[in-house]
Amino acid sequence: MNPSAASFRRTKIIVTLGPATESEEMLEKAIRAGADVFRLNMAHAKHDWTRTIIRRIRGVSQRVGREVAIMMDIKGPEIRTGDVAAPIELKPGEIFDFTMQPGDDGGSSTEIRSVHVNYKDLVNDVKVGDTVLVDNGLIRLEVLEKQDARIRCRVLIPGELKSKRHINLPGVRVNLPSFTAKDKGDTIIGIEEGIDFVALSFVREAKDIETLRDFLKKQDSKAGIIAKIEDQSAIVNLDEIVMATDALMVARGDLGIECPVEELPIIQRKAVQACLRHGKAVIIATHMLESMITQPMPTRAEITDVANAVFELADCVMLSGETTVGKYPIESIEYLDKISRRIEQLETGEARLVKVEIPAIPEKLKVLRSAAMMAGEIDDARIITFTRQGVIARGLAALRPGRAPIIAFTPYVETLRQLRLLRSVIGILMPFEANPDDTIDHAIAHLKHTKQVDIGDKLVVVTDILSHDRLVDSVQLRTVR
Repeated sequence: MNPSAASFRRTKIIVTLGPATESEEMLEKAIRAGADVFRLNMAHAKHDWTRTIIRRIRGVSQRVGREVAIMMDIKGPEIRTGDVAAPIELKPGEIFDFTMQPGDDGGSSTEIRSVHVNYKDLVNDVKVGDTVLVDNGLIRLEVLEKQDARIRCRVLIPGELKSKRHINLPGVRVNLPSFTAKDKGDTIIGIEEGIDFVALSFVREAKDIETLRDFLKKQDSKAGIIAKIEDQSAIVNLDEIVMATDALMVARGDLGIECPVEELPIIQRKAVQACLRHGKAVIIATHMLESMITQPMPTRAEITDVANAVFELADCVMLSGETTVGKYPIESIEYLDKISRRIEQLETGEARLVKVEIPAIPEKLKVLRSAAMMAGEIDDARIITFTRQGVIARGLAALRPGRAPIIAFTPYVETLRQLRLLRSVIGILMPFEANPDDTIDHAIAHLKHTKQVDIGDKLVVVTDILSHDRLVDSVQLRTVR
């Protein structure tokens, strides 16, 4: 079927892999259901599994005939409680200690119980009056005083404290490196296996992204960087983070713990708008169809949540637990596909483009805008472009043309996979000719042969042309003959 407005899904789908989806059979089903990117969560992944699953994805993709991208989501800095011999039932108003000295786990001989924390400088980062959240915010404590290697707290919201529970510190600047030794080891494995994206957890400022980018350059990797915003520091530094990264993930899990929950929709909207303004891809993640971990269909609220992400013009929506351990992983992908397509049908197709600033291509952006506007004025037109590194395709996607699909031809499979992240972009692998006109002719012939266009269809072609022995930017309107 032609990639027209009626048949084409603009919003991309990211699927996190786990026991429910890691087999060859399930990977193939996920790709056929519409998965564009597979996410590997390195908080839970071993290196042997990582190598195996990446190679398996590549093999299944080739067999299906649809290359998908692979995102390695590295763990980042994390503060956790230590092991406890038995769960500690914290009571309202109880005085409780977090100790930086190993050996006090699970309580002590004194009246005040305690648990060890894996971050020795925590006592220096927090101050009296700060809030400590444990186990995804289910337990809440207030810092009363600090004593050498011990933080004394009062329990505000009680609960059962088990071993190795995650700690959040809303509003506290934690002096942990964003790119840890574990992250480096994991990333090297990913680079060796040819991953397409690295998602950096708990990004707080642009410097965090620059550290990872320097590391990737030293390893001669062209993997794109996805910055995950998960705490209040990231919100304060949002614009500089967006400008420094290749893409942004609104990681609503930790973000919803670190920030007041009523602020979360506002933060999401601000993040999407910042990405639209700077021409960067944006992913909405966490709890999109959470109920489908155990239920065969989503709640009405979840359907609306996905729809809002599509209305906001996000590039991608992402599944986590739904496809790692859920009972209905393929159905979850199918629901994202179905909801996205339906909402996208409401776009008017008017030539109303996003105002975007991309400093790397200021002049070329004017050409891309002209092409997108022209395509918006013609029924069932397609935008055709040619890109080696993906820059032109990213520029066109950033404008958010409301009608025409962006069909991007590239000679490199690495670029093809990275195009999977971009809204409205269909990537096609094809070698380029020395003469740009020959490349265009071969591209149109390919589209006709694969029945992606019909005779009479209008194509808005964005490309270089030879003029007096030099290449110049051009926008051409062609009719398929």
